[in-house]
Amino acid sequence: MCQRLLVLRLSLLSLTALALSAVLSSAARAQVPVRGALQDAAGQPLPFATAVLLHLPDSAVSSVQTADARGAFTFERVTAGPYCLKALLLGYRPQRYGFSVSTQPLALPALRLPSATTALSEVVVEGRPPVLEQHADRTVVNVDRLNSAGDNALELLRRAPGVTLDKDDQVQYRGSGSVLVLIDGKQTYMSGAALSNYLKSLPASAISQIELLPNPPASLDAAGTAGVINLRTQRSPRPGLTGTATASGGYGRYEKGSGGVNLAYNAGRVRTFGRVDLTHSNSFNNLDIRRQIRDTVFAQQKYWHPVYNGLNYAAGAEVPLSPRQTLGGQVRGALDHTTALSTGSSVATAPDGRVAGTVSLHNPSTSRSRDRALNLNYRLALDSAGRELTADADLIQYRSRMDQSYQVTSSTPATEGALSGQQRSDQGADVVIRALKTDYVHPVAGSSWRAEAGAKASWVTTRSFLDFEQLLDEQWRRDPQRTDRFRYDETITAGYATLSTTWGGLELKAGLRGEHTHAVGASASTGQRVARNYFQLFPTVFASYKLGDNDQLGLSGGRRISRPSYQSLNPFVTYTDAYTALQGNPFLAPSLARSLVLNYTHRNFQVLSLSYLLETNVVSQVAYQNDQTKVTTTVRQNLDRALTLTLTSGGHTDVSPAWGMDNELEGSYNAVTSRLEGSPVQLRRFSLSASSNHTIRLPRGYQVLVSGSYGSPSVQGLFYTRSYANLTLGAKKQLWHERVTLGLRLSDVFGTSRFRSTMDYNNIRMSWNNQWESRRLSLTFTCKLGSGRTHNSRTRGSADEESRAGH
Repeated sequence: MCQRLLVLRLSLLSLTALALSAVLSSAARAQVPVRGALQDAAGQPLPFATAVLLHLPDSAVSSVQTADARGAFTFERVTAGPYCLKALLLGYRPQRYGFSVSTQPLALPALRLPSATTALSEVVVEGRPPVLEQHADRTVVNVDRLNSAGDNALELLRRAPGVTLDKDDQVQYRGSGSVLVLIDGKQTYMSGAALSNYLKSLPASAISQIELLPNPPASLDAAGTAGVINLRTQRSPRPGLTGTATASGGYGRYEKGSGGVNLAYNAGRVRTFGRVDLTHSNSFNNLDIRRQIRDTVFAQQKYWHPVYNGLNYAAGAEVPLSPRQTLGGQVRGALDHTTALSTGSSVATAPDGRVAGTVSLHNPSTSRSRDRALNLNYRLALDSAGRELTADADLIQYRSRMDQSYQVTSSTPATEGALSGQQRSDQGADVVIRALKTDYVHPVAGSSWRAEAGAKASWVTTRSFLDFEQLLDEQWRRDPQRTDRFRYDETITAGYATLSTTWGGLELKAGLRGEHTHAVGASASTGQRVARNYFQLFPTVFASYKLGDNDQLGLSGGRRISRPSYQSLNPFVTYTDAYTALQGNPFLAPSLARSLVLNYTHRNFQVLSLSYLLETNVVSQVAYQNDQTKVTTTVRQNLDRALTLTLTSGGHTDVSPAWGMDNELEGSYNAVTSRLEGSPVQLRRFSLSASSNHTIRLPRGYQVLVSGSYGSPSVQGLFYTRSYANLTLGAKKQLWHERVTLGLRLSDVFGTSRFRSTMDYNNIRMSWNNQWESRRLSLTFTCKLGSGRTHNSRTRGSADEESRAGH
């Protein structure tokens, strides 16, 4: 009996030892996150510094990370053992720090890098970032890897995955026009034509990254049912004076030109930057519309010839008040002046082929706009572990004016000659936006958990006017039916909280945002008054799992809102010709959306991206036709629902050391359903798009650039669009130790970029053929400025400040 007990005890001891050995072995193989921060000698963050994780004792490189705007970095999956952290940044002396990793997440003390006062003659960077970087909540496009010589920011956006431009050059993302565009994390408070003109005046060389967030975190406003696009501008962390100067000239049918300077000066503990860009664009837009009204065919031809001159600028500074406090400020603005001549003709053809009547239009116009924005931001680092408090205050002012005159000439077989009439209009809008925002970040000590919370309030005041006059008996008389005043006031208050953690290769993040909206719009002439008061909750969730060193799986979902732009609520009616009018809608309701995105990436190649977007009350352009007056009026209106499913694959491939290739293939299914004038309307279509961009490096600093894209017929709102294609060729040459780059590019070689579509519902039978100056030759000059011989200071990206587009 005793012998059996002894054998049993020995067996239990053996099993316990084996289990303990397995546990210890598993613990030794556990992978945990290691976080840290890089600072200068004064304790200020060093963004974009390089953190290298070296395994000891052989100093093998385990991982390399780039610090974010707060100087923070994270090595997500680190196996237990001894390591050394090496920190590098141009203008600073490298530093090392040794430590050991156990089975618990580790937060390293901040590593400080002393400044190097000597100048560096030349640095050759061998590594290049990939075109696409996939993160848990966003996709990052590195602009330096794109063929963007001579592009502006709007043309650059067209190159990002899932981004297109509609017939009016307005940004579409994931098949929807409801997208929020930010500049350096800050709202532009512009939409529509105002945003398009601003992006056209911003050169692509001023942009460093495009961030695509289909399901933005709760710290960002819930505006934009399709998501958020954030353009990060070039900001150099190098010491001293650095920057770029650009100049470009081009010609299609008319001349174009732009030039600008983007500078940063870091001296001591103060960081400043400034940017000025000038743009001149002489272009055209040719639109052919064919309408079927009962048994009569209307053929309309419109030619628009705008000459645009724009200036945009930005300047800012950051001054540390103490080792833990920083005060920053930024001013931004834009001015533009456009003179345009619009001419058109409408020919009505009877069923027997005879001309029933003609109407011609001569419409010169002058428009001016100005926007000014002021931002003050404050940052308080509560400790070196990452706890911090930030605050922002914004003041934005917009003013736009447009003067138009109309010379309308009409004739019919029954008249003995042409009848002519003259009209003119003066319209404008003034918008003032005030916003306050605060955010708090709290990493939980001794764990991988991280909490964030914040609040925001914004107040918007809009005043619009339209004065319309007719020439009667050689006197200008006001037309009370078309003259109006409109005011709109809106207050939005919001709060949010998020929680995130990492567990081995799994990264999780969830958040909840609540927004309350109170808005009142009133028309002086019609007496219409619309008030809205509602509260909405917007949950978001993200999950990212690293299957290995090169494979990553991500899933994100959320609920979002899109409030109507301020000017779309304006009930004014404006005529583009005798038979075509545009009208606002003060009764527009906000759109709501549910979104889900699944991504699988391999070595930063997006092998698979599946997107689901369901929008309800979606705002779209709806055409209404009066068969008696023959006038077609386009009104923005809420449709019942729009479903967009997309499947995308693409990324960068190095065919050879000298040949890089970026390809993307996307399949989509779009379905729009609603009821218009009591009748059901349904549009459905599968579509396919593809793009391929090639960069071939040749000896002596030459590069050859080839880009091509194709899109099959698709659905955009109530439009059935036809296919399009584009081929672009270019070349680059680098001079003076790569400080100067010359670029030559021929865009849309065959002139096939155009918008062709049809509308077919109720009594609407209409086809569009819209052509613009897409084929052009451009020459671009880019020069790097500065020597970088003084001390650097920290650079902190401005805290996120978002709100919906202003106008």
